[in-house]
Amino acid sequence: MNILILGGGGREHALAWAIKQNPKCDRLIVAPGNAGIAAIAEVADIDILSGATVVTFCEENSIDFVVIGPEAPLAAGVADALAGAGILAFGPSAAAARLEASKAFTKEVCDACGAPTATWARFAEAAPARAYVRAQGAPIVVKADGLAAGKGVVVAMTEAEAVAAIDEMFGGALGAAGAEVVIEEFMTGEEASFFVLCDGEAVLPIGTAQDHKRVGEGDSGPNTGGMGAYSPAPVLTDAIAAQALGEIIRPCLAEMVRRGTPYRGVLFAGLMIENDQARLVEFNCRFGDPEAQVLMLRLGAQVLDLLLATAEGRLAEAAVNWADDHALCVVMAARGYPGSYGKGSVIGGLEALPQSSREMVFHAGTASRDGKIVANGGRVLNVSARGATLAEAHARAYAMVDRIAWPEGFCRRDIGWRAL
Repeated sequence: MNILILGGGGREHALAWAIKQNPKCDRLIVAPGNAGIAAIAEVADIDILSGATVVTFCEENSIDFVVIGPEAPLAAGVADALAGAGILAFGPSAAAARLEASKAFTKEVCDACGAPTATWARFAEAAPARAYVRAQGAPIVVKADGLAAGKGVVVAMTEAEAVAAIDEMFGGALGAAGAEVVIEEFMTGEEASFFVLCDGEAVLPIGTAQDHKRVGEGDSGPNTGGMGAYSPAPVLTDAIAAQALGEIIRPCLAEMVRRGTPYRGVLFAGLMIENDQARLVEFNCRFGDPEAQVLMLRLGAQVLDLLLATAEGRLAEAAVNWADDHALCVVMAARGYPGSYGKGSVIGGLEALPQSSREMVFHAGTASRDGKIVANGGRVLNVSARGATLAEAHARAYAMVDRIAWPEGFCRRDIGWRAL
């Protein structure tokens, strides 16, 4: 098969690495890709938000299957354009991707089917939002309704923080994403990620993970796109997974069918777990980043078969073969992230690191310049390892981190601390 992956981050490098191992994969192209992806696949510089451009590229390159990595092309309707052209694709329609593209839409779906989640309210103007915060008190959560590249959620510990977030969002700091704001109850407990595939009818759980959103050790400092992850997540027990499937995921997917917008793709449920019960924090319509890195490391070549079964409506006959192991990913970021950071610093030592089914460095924000790998983003490298235990995966990942020569980068040294 000729396969096209859309995206250029660590998630897409991990997807490409896993898919490449499957003998069904003949030619692999990633658009736009990055320096690490370019070492294992062809890369193409096309506008992945334009359905027409993607369709034309697929027709010119005889693409048999498209895997859509990030959320923005899904919200832009790229999966719809591919379906209209008769090209097989993995990823939900724009209508179904509203489960990620609109926080309020997801809350409405939860309310319609009785799925447990935080109490909430939606606002289109700042003044009533401020009044709501003062009536509810803090801590409280303020979310931009639309897609904000991971920057649209503020967990405010004081009313002043919440009001500042409201003013910033309505002030245009997040563009159209902040035109409406959802304010939610602050949920306590431990957060974990549950990933399922869905082909419109059948649902297949494919793994759990836990990520680390805060930039600093001990989960301190501002939120980021994710500083590391590990899989499986011990807090998400079989019993809690069954409750989440029965009370949250299946009812929400059934409500999507009822609305005439069946969901096809991967559904990433962020769950808050307390007293052995899960409540929904949010849905994402794509693999997480950096959760994808630990899932792909554990799943390997079978990923392509699972994605194909989802896209072709054959999920009921598919099964996941899990190794009884653990994986951990450490994100190396440019100093200054998630604030302002420099680009162009040279990263040394990568060529000497192992590349195997147990140890991989997935590239996120990298580029190639004069034969050297340079930093080209905030989150730059995803140092990932597997082990029989989480402690073994942890030790293996950090041993790799310590061999990378990049003074302009940093990482958290405590990834996996909750489980360890």
